[in-house]
Amino acid sequence: MVAPPWFELPPQGYGGVEAVCADLVDALVARGHEVTVIGVGHNGTRGRFRRTYDTPQGARLGEPMPEILHAAAAGRILDELDVDIVHDHSLAGPLLARGREVPTVVTVHGPVGGESGEYYRRLGDGVRLVAISDAQRRIAPDLNWFATVHNAIDVGGFPFHEDKEDWVLFLGRCTPDKGMHLAIDVAREAGRNIVLAAKCSEPAEISYFETEIKPRLGPDVEWLGEVGGERKKKLLAKARCLLFPIQWEEPFGMVMIEAMACGTPVVALRRGSVPEVVTHGRTGLVCDEPAELADAINSVDRISPAACRADVLHRFHPDAMAAGYERAYRRVLADAGWERTSPLRPTRGRNWAGQNLLPTG
Repeated sequence: MVAPPWFELPPQGYGGVEAVCADLVDALVARGHEVTVIGVGHNGTRGRFRRTYDTPQGARLGEPMPEILHAAAAGRILDELDVDIVHDHSLAGPLLARGREVPTVVTVHGPVGGESGEYYRRLGDGVRLVAISDAQRRIAPDLNWFATVHNAIDVGGFPFHEDKEDWVLFLGRCTPDKGMHLAIDVAREAGRNIVLAAKCSEPAEISYFETEIKPRLGPDVEWLGEVGGERKKKLLAKARCLLFPIQWEEPFGMVMIEAMACGTPVVALRRGSVPEVVTHGRTGLVCDEPAELADAINSVDRISPAACRADVLHRFHPDAMAAGYERAYRRVLADAGWERTSPLRPTRGRNWAGQNLLPTG
């Protein structure tokens, strides 16, 4: 399991991809698999651990060199390991897959349009791609997709609150794509206070804050900056709703299932994965136009907090995610011709810990 170089597993604050990696590793280990994690900093998972950087590189997020050095180091580590399959969550790591005998699965955590899509397209059949939503796959249906597996969270780690306070929450990155400026405007239109908890450290994020957010601040807008850990969870649990007015085709949106796990409904625009993640009328309200958001905020009381949490437990639990990836691994191994010669493992497989991942038929 190759994680990105930016944050530890699990992350202490920002780091949605790293959170997914950590939960997936733990769920796979719980299901009987032997997992070696290649990551940075300290290991907080149940898997074995090999380190590329002593210190997480989050302060350099967006720079190319940490990704490149991390991929090179991961390649060296993989040369020393005897594994059945490589599951890569990094951006640069898949470039090494073509020269590797062991099949490589790549979860595409980001956009697949424009240059990003062309990158995965040029990797060809050297990697097997897993989408995090069907909406993501529809943007570039010609890529070498092998499966769709939704992200997940450990619901038990999120507090549940039935009774909500009378303010709305925006939680995400400080970028135009996330629509924080729109969130302020519609919360104000709805007559509700809004709390803004957002990562704002990169130059583009700071510029957006100065031009679009700072002029909108007032007594009804509370700016917290980046929050994580228990503080983030308390905000998600207490808010009347999570406001998610995205302005792009969001591939997944972890914050939506985090909010629902706390019993907090989501009010969002119908973009990207939103209709896939939020069940309209049951776990939130999905709007077609920004003009509908204010009314949705004022109508969200009809959503049951208990139904929100139950939906996450049913559809977005780490065990469900692990089962989805097991199915993807089976298909990849079968496609790579790793035929089963015993009831327990493929010919070249050594680390499935008794799990028969190939079809028996």
